[in-house]
Amino acid sequence: MILAEIEKNPMEKIMITISEFKKKKYVDLRVYFMDDDMEWKPTKKGITIAPDLINQVIEALKKAKEEFEK
Repeated sequence: MILAEIEKNPMEKIMITISEFKKKKYVDLRVYFMDDDMEWKPTKKGITIAPDLINQVIEALKKAKEEFEK
């Protein structure tokens, strides 16, 4: 399930999805690139987050945002 697509540059985007592995669900943040056939393909660049870590990641991102807003 695609939750969001964030354009990184014209040839790359960050896809935020919910995926399943061994009957467990995860949040996946992955860089995708545009291939020669004009199709988006995943790269190895990204992270997969277990559901119990989502709040910690959100809090860390909020802190990062606050630092940039200073």
